[in-house]
Amino acid sequence: MSKNLSTRNPNNHHQLATKTGNKISNTKLYPQLVEKTVTQTRQDIAKMKQAQNNFKNADNPVVWQLYNLYDYILDDAHLTSQIENRINDSLGATWNLKKKGGDIDQELTDLHQNSELFNDIIKEIINTRFYGHSVIEFDWKQDGQNEVQLKADLLPRQNIISKKGTFLFDYSEEKGIQYRDLPQYGTWILEFGKPGEMGLLNKAIPHALFKRFAQSCWSELCEIYGIPPRVYKTDAQDPAAVARGKRMMQDMGSAAWFIIDTTEEFEWAKGVSTNGDVYSNLIHLCDGQNSLLMSGAIIGQDTKNGNYSKEEAGQKMLQKLVLADMALVEMYMNSKVLPALARIGVIPADYVFAWEVSEDLQELWTRVVQALPYYEIDPNWLKDKFGIEITGKRENGNPLTSGSNLSIAENFFV
Repeated sequence: MSKNLSTRNPNNHHQLATKTGNKISNTKLYPQLVEKTVTQTRQDIAKMKQAQNNFKNADNPVVWQLYNLYDYILDDAHLTSQIENRINDSLGATWNLKKKGGDIDQELTDLHQNSELFNDIIKEIINTRFYGHSVIEFDWKQDGQNEVQLKADLLPRQNIISKKGTFLFDYSEEKGIQYRDLPQYGTWILEFGKPGEMGLLNKAIPHALFKRFAQSCWSELCEIYGIPPRVYKTDAQDPAAVARGKRMMQDMGSAAWFIIDTTEEFEWAKGVSTNGDVYSNLIHLCDGQNSLLMSGAIIGQDTKNGNYSKEEAGQKMLQKLVLADMALVEMYMNSKVLPALARIGVIPADYVFAWEVSEDLQELWTRVVQALPYYEIDPNWLKDKFGIEITGKRENGNPLTSGSNLSIAENFFV
């Protein structure tokens, strides 16, 4: 029987050793982070280029500007939805824990299948596709039921110089510690992704920035042309007339207004006549590019004149990316995570992680229909697999062999 090893005595919890000169202090990295206030200032292409150049600096790389820019563009609802859809496909899949060469340990699998620990680990492994790199730190933490459970904290990417293997307690400073030299690296501190990688979000930056620019311009167009400003002509040299005009315009509503002299003229500058199509097209282009980047195709809510075959092809492309993500998760789970958890004492040694292969029930049902005229099929298996309650045989034969009922069987999953 498997034992719940994810809860432990707080007196036995891990103390991370960090090196300071010739001294080793018992501490952990995550609690020592210096919190920084991030100001949401306007970002543009110039700042993107600056952040990318600083990230690629071979002598003194600075990464926090680029990762802060990632957080900025993730305010885009469309980009976030594309990433979340891809991650959730993997998080919602079923996996198993089993001993190498043995059967599935169902009790241990059920214990961790929907645990916060494993969900966080899987999510951060997949996030390496988008961010390029992830470093997590395990720690025993007390929950609301006064139980101490193992948690996985993501060390902020702004504080990780992956090229140098440096952890910065304050990302605005240059000095830190070499986290790969710590004795706990590989057990309590795990690293995923390739050092120096920028991830897919780097390619999404210009599209997200251009989209925000287009939305801002379109909003300004609505403000100017949706509610045109009001013009009041009066004797600008008469203070009483001007004051009376101000009160009148202020009381008439919230639209923009101005007062000019009776001898002055006002007219709109001649520009391109548009109802916002130019901005709509730019927004649609940016969304489409980010959909291709994250999902491999423009599908679902992104399509204007879609059809079934196009959507089906797009879903298949997305599924290929999800399968690649799942393969990445399985590789890291078996090469890094489970060995580390075994050393900590959460998972028994020599266990492996494997995704459960889902069956194509529609194809399986077609084979069942084809086999029914020739073979006896176990009713219990049919009930377990398809949820069909078998009460007995029909005296007039198998209805699935007739032409009219065969079409019903073929449409069983439609």
